[in-house]
Amino acid sequence: MKKTFFIVTAIITSSHLFAQQDSSKTLDEVIVTANKYPQKQSETGKVITVINQQQLEKSSGKTLGEVLNTVSGVTIPGAGNDLGTNLTLNIRGASAGNALILVDGIPVNDPSTNNNYFDLNYLPTGQIERIEILKGGQSTLYGSDAVAGVVNIITKKTVSKKFSANAGISDGSYNTLKAIAGIGGNTKKINYNIQYSHISSDGFSAAYDSSGNKNFDKDGINEYAVNGNITFKLNNNFRLKIFNNYSQYKTGLDASAFTDEKDYSVTTRNLQSGAGFIYNHTNGSLHFNYVFNYVSRDYLDDSSYKSNPFVSFSRSSYIGRTHYAEVYNNWKSRSWEFLAGADYRFNNTFQQYFSTGPFGPYAPPVLNQRMSQFSPYASLVYKNKQGFNIELGGRWNHHSEYGNNYTYTFNPSFLINDKVKLFVNLYSAYKTPTLYQLFDPSAGNSKLQPEKGTIEEAGIEVFSNKSFFFRATGFYRNTKNAILYSFNSSTFASLYINASRQENYGAEFETKYLTKKWDFSLNYTYTDGKTKSAYDGTGAPVGKDSSYYNLYRIPKNAFNFFAGLQATKDFFVSTQLHAVSKRSEFIYGAAPEILKSYMTIDLYGEYAITQNFKFFIDLKNLANKKYFDFLGYNAARINFNAGINFKW
Repeated sequence: MKKTFFIVTAIITSSHLFAQQDSSKTLDEVIVTANKYPQKQSETGKVITVINQQQLEKSSGKTLGEVLNTVSGVTIPGAGNDLGTNLTLNIRGASAGNALILVDGIPVNDPSTNNNYFDLNYLPTGQIERIEILKGGQSTLYGSDAVAGVVNIITKKTVSKKFSANAGISDGSYNTLKAIAGIGGNTKKINYNIQYSHISSDGFSAAYDSSGNKNFDKDGINEYAVNGNITFKLNNNFRLKIFNNYSQYKTGLDASAFTDEKDYSVTTRNLQSGAGFIYNHTNGSLHFNYVFNYVSRDYLDDSSYKSNPFVSFSRSSYIGRTHYAEVYNNWKSRSWEFLAGADYRFNNTFQQYFSTGPFGPYAPPVLNQRMSQFSPYASLVYKNKQGFNIELGGRWNHHSEYGNNYTYTFNPSFLINDKVKLFVNLYSAYKTPTLYQLFDPSAGNSKLQPEKGTIEEAGIEVFSNKSFFFRATGFYRNTKNAILYSFNSSTFASLYINASRQENYGAEFETKYLTKKWDFSLNYTYTDGKTKSAYDGTGAPVGKDSSYYNLYRIPKNAFNFFAGLQATKDFFVSTQLHAVSKRSEFIYGAAPEILKSYMTIDLYGEYAITQNFKFFIDLKNLANKKYFDFLGYNAARINFNAGINFKW
């Protein structure tokens, strides 16, 4: 009943509100993520949001987490916390690891973590060309982890001049210095782009000092990132590409919530290196990609300051390696589009820990394991001149540990007079068990099955002459075989198990309005859910199925409002409001805590001194709001970042 209510409400409400809109043209972005080839947004029934280069340039002081945190249905807990906070992507209430990050259309993850998520700190906004957020179950095209959606981070690469250069530098609160520089060029045979970014900050204490007098130390960050790509145009139809991305940062850590640690740090590195080609033929194009992804995280506590009386020194290392290869081809005719391909994924992790203290050294067994997947997939799209569009797709996945599973996609939509689009989407999706969940020496379970989700969406989009856009979507997701960490307090045994069924449902409302001077957008998201399991929220067995709320750190109600004014040819100013309702914070072995609702207000301004040279200032949390995304960890109070950007 609940899922039906939200889907029907989304459609009926939007129909009444916007039936009287007078529009003559469709607001149509060209996108690539929905079907893996360029198409107009109106040609797909999938729910996709685009953050373009112009929007990113007017977010010069913000991190990727802060930018994504304003998208409907997307939550990045800790986006406003100290730089270096481990940022994870959550879409429509799905936990971290159930939304997939793509870099230039290629999945990236960290197999050394317990749920395979990818750290957003590796991707500076200054190196990003655009972002496409595709919601709903996308495992048919993108495989494991794409249960709630995918976010495609498209890095800078295309330039139109033989040579171009860009640079920028800014400074701000907490002694935060940001710098970027890059060059690019485009000739008849070669297109290249190289970008370098650096961030350093004294920061503030990650942990919250509830007493206010314990003199917690600052947890700063030092990060740099290099992104480079080159494309060789061998002829009119064949292009060869080579790319490398490298990021590294070191940041201070605290012991835990409300607890300081003055000599605990982590150094983390990410390398993405790959190559591929595109061959354009008469009716479509053939693509091949290979990427090697490497992540390492080294934690060091040299214990001159002891927050834990049982540990005087500790060091741990987590390494994740991924090989990804994919080939696919698309064919297009007047009414039909067909895509077929296959990908291969190999994951490996190496993890070790050592500590010493009053009771002597401790070194648990080293974790060194691997797994692989092979997945062929295909999709078929039909569209006609009357506006009807339908997509059917499927994927078979063979996993080296558990065997086989399958997914499907069914996406019908109908575009009425290029003004109103109605859509209904049915998906299945899956998330494979991680290496940690399968093989951890203390809690791993090699018999785990993948989490399997079915996702339903329905909604409406309204367009108006490149100036107005509205979308309402109702969604429902049912996940079976959800993996749960179980701990038996009587036997002190822990084990990952397929033990619960999770339901999430809600609605999203988004609107945009553009004129030559004004830019307005707002969105509202309602998200709810529950878990049914024979285990409670702490993983303890309760003997029979019970239901409990499962949206930890995810607000039931989230609201974002943006207003921008191009006051003159050279001066632009905007404000951003971000508001969330109360959230639940998971407390192991105890009842959840409630995090208070909050609203932040940001102000941004830029002035173009010349056509290629501009000054900007970004003021965040103007009301100096004290709030928590994580219980016991600080979020930034009022702060600013100001600087200059240059293009040539």
